[in-house]
Amino acid sequence: MAVACSLAGTACAQSDACDLQAGPPSADFENYAADQWPREADRAKGNRQNVSRDGERLRLKLEKGDPAELSDCPRGEGAHVFLYEDYDEAGRFYVVRRPAFRDFSYTLVMRANGRQYTVYGTPIWSPDKSRFVTIACSWLPPRGTLTIHAPASGGLATETEIPLRTCLDETETCSARWDTPSWIAVTCVRTDGSSRKGSEFVVLKGADGAWKTFGR
Repeated sequence: MAVACSLAGTACAQSDACDLQAGPPSADFENYAADQWPREADRAKGNRQNVSRDGERLRLKLEKGDPAELSDCPRGEGAHVFLYEDYDEAGRFYVVRRPAFRDFSYTLVMRANGRQYTVYGTPIWSPDKSRFVTIACSWLPPRGTLTIHAPASGGLATETEIPLRTCLDETETCSARWDTPSWIAVTCVRTDGSSRKGSEFVVLKGADGAWKTFGR
């Protein structure tokens, strides 16, 4: 579920449009920013030559020297914040957290060209660093997907998406780990606090290159 968004502002699945007529910045936004920006600055200390903030604008330096700029929105139902999390060496992209009034996601910004991709979990890399998996697991908004991504042509390609139906009915929350470069173990635990065992299954890459599920 990687959604590409260009620097030119092409629409993507999660709009960054900000309603400038929605009144003054909300108190919630200002309080959240006051708490989170110092923490962001601490995370950026090791990469301060490439990461900077100017008020509500987060700037990330690209390979050719020009910046990718992500602008917060303090107003209305579209309110959101971009917060630098880390630089991913394996993928050569910045990981940016995007908490919003009605949603939560991450934006991956390719350092080579500034392309942006929206994902709903942090990247979990395979042992050989050839691809990574993300888990989207939430009831509101409804999301339940395990997605395998791979670097491709200066960006990211989606290899497969596996539905996680128990995330959608709020009965389980799921996590994944790579056991080998072609074997992913998925564990889902109950969200109701019961002692009942959750579901487990594996995602395996076959000889034909297709990803298949077993054990559910």
